Amino acid sequence: MKKEQILVAVIALVAGLLLGILFFGGKKDAVPVGGGVPMGGGAPADYQQRIAEVEKIVAREPGNVQAWIQLGNDYFDTDQTQKSINAYGKALELDPNNTNVLTDQGVMYRKMGWFDKAIANFEKAQKLDPKHLQSLYNLGVVYAQDLKQPAKAAEVWERYLKMDSTSPTAQQIKAMMEQFRSPSGK
Repeated sequence: MKKEQILVAVIALVAGLLLGILFFGGKKDAVPVGGGVPMGGGAPADYQQRIAEVEKIVAREPGNVQAWIQLGNDYFDTDQTQKSINAYGKALELDPNNTNVLTDQGVMYRKMGWFDKAIANFEKAQKLDPKHLQSLYNLGVVYAQDLKQPAKAAEVWERYLKMDSTSPTAQQIKAMMEQFRSPSGK
């Protein structure tokens, strides 16, 4: 492949990613910190089987925090928002200072439109670990996209960029902040 073809492919890939973020509310912020790929729609058979198995585990071992987290992640990945919130809630009862679970539950609160609860989760994660980038990113997303408060989003994202200015997420943040500044973005 020629250098020009590779460059065009990379630019197309980045443009597609940014368009996906703009049109679908930023799927990046909808990926649980623990991993996984949002599936949309119903649960595929492998998820259904895994969910059934993990539900049995938490029924037998209600103190198994990792099982609750896995269940929350699987519900997250299969678009079962309320069930995900509840599973993460059980995990947080057992491990209230888990910044990743706080963030994932916050993303689910955001999906339900419960922005105050989402913000509370992201802020708690930040108090526990001021370097937790995923919670900082998502806090900015709520301010920018949901509450239409670009100044607050920019303030949050400036903190993010002080810790990480080169990752793909940092580039995405810079692009969103640039939209705030452009006349058509206001």
